[in-house]
Amino acid sequence: MLYHSVCQRSRVLALPVGVRSILRHHIVSRQYSGGASQSSLTIGGNTYPSDSWTNAPQSIIAQYDRRLHVQPNHPLSITRRLIESCFPGFQHHNDLPGVVSVDQNFDSLGFAADHPGRARSDTYYINKDTLFRTHTTAHEVEVFRANTSNGYTIAADVYRRDAVDRTHYPIFHQMEGALTWDKSQFESNDHFLHQLQTDLKNFKSPSIEVQDPNPPFHKESNPLQEKYHSAIEAELIGAHLKRNLENMAVTLFREADKALKASGQEAVLEDKDPLKMRWVEAFFPHTSPSWELEVWWRGDWLEVLGCGVIDQPLLIRAGVPTRMGWAFGLGLERLAMLLFGIPDIRLFWSKDARFLNQFDESKPIRRFQPFSKYPAAPRDVAFWLPKAGPVVAETPATTSSSPSPAGGNATEPTLSETPTFHENDLMEVVRGTAGDSVEDVTCIDNFTHPKTGRQSLCYRVTYRSLEKTLTNEEANTMHEQIRQELVSRFGVELR
Repeated sequence: MLYHSVCQRSRVLALPVGVRSILRHHIVSRQYSGGASQSSLTIGGNTYPSDSWTNAPQSIIAQYDRRLHVQPNHPLSITRRLIESCFPGFQHHNDLPGVVSVDQNFDSLGFAADHPGRARSDTYYINKDTLFRTHTTAHEVEVFRANTSNGYTIAADVYRRDAVDRTHYPIFHQMEGALTWDKSQFESNDHFLHQLQTDLKNFKSPSIEVQDPNPPFHKESNPLQEKYHSAIEAELIGAHLKRNLENMAVTLFREADKALKASGQEAVLEDKDPLKMRWVEAFFPHTSPSWELEVWWRGDWLEVLGCGVIDQPLLIRAGVPTRMGWAFGLGLERLAMLLFGIPDIRLFWSKDARFLNQFDESKPIRRFQPFSKYPAAPRDVAFWLPKAGPVVAETPATTSSSPSPAGGNATEPTLSETPTFHENDLMEVVRGTAGDSVEDVTCIDNFTHPKTGRQSLCYRVTYRSLEKTLTNEEANTMHEQIRQELVSRFGVELR
């Protein structure tokens, strides 16, 4: 390891002066699985022992304390506050630690022992028992168990090894909410149902078209939890959930319309159908029946959130078996990009005053004004894989085997064999070497030799800094570092 570090330092000194400063950072941060060679990791002021499972890179650890979702005047924080304003009386949890146990993140939620979301190719492990949370749902059981409020929201940073593109980043932010009722506090079940019906009568209509063609539940496609809930309970709780979230969505997208008009982009709203919503049946492992809410805005249907009636066994595991209710989950970046017109997820992590000074939580939402557009510098890397076997490649980020922003992937394993190559490993090499200087990584060719059976992959890496024009020399240097790292780590044969 010492020899490797000395060689790296020598290579940096041999480079042109203009390139050295970039690579000093990249060479340190690219040791993305180097934690296992250290006896311990220090994260957020706490020290954790490392082991063979450790794969959390320094580039992730260094961002742990950023807490963008509570940073004053940050667009993610403004979006969070706007959502919280739609749930008066709820308790808002914004400071839950991002380092959690495997039990919190997976076991307490019923994920199978061999579920692919547990794999090191999907998740950042600190050690075999501890990881960076992959979803805010990791805190659900503990928050329900604390039983300090009927309604709550959780907003937090979550961590996943995923694709490199303008809408995905290894750290992003989720927000979830839940409302439960303790049936033991009502004189009878009829009193409980009467309370739900009274609430529904008092809801303000969203005053837009809402399409909801499906029944409240369906035996095959969207089942009732018959062991725990009556049909009328599930129907009323589902309706209560939908009215709350419809009103929240109207609040968000009307703010988005105001921001467009204030920016002089009224033409974007002309000749478009008015705002409307639709409910779509869905599957989430911790709710049933479940739905996704889609919103028609600016001529397109947008997925906004996932939700449903809370899985009663989860509440039983949390020690609150007499409670019943609903929950939802969403991605803050996705909504903030819509509200503020932010085109690239990397911008949320920028410390550039030209970005940060555009936003003010004390004023109406303002659309992002681009301050630069630097040219792209695409480079291709092609290689033969070292051996035959399962390969995970050309996988859209939205089909990651980790739980979705609403906890939506099945909790059963989907891959029977450990892959010989996983695309996320390549993404980590790119991020570790080039950091935020890469805008996108796409598989452009996947070829299997008809005679030898060897498999070749070719990826296009698009370099584009948000803060400066990258020279050819800088792009070439980073790209060569990536090529050599792929050879060193995975034994590929470059083409």
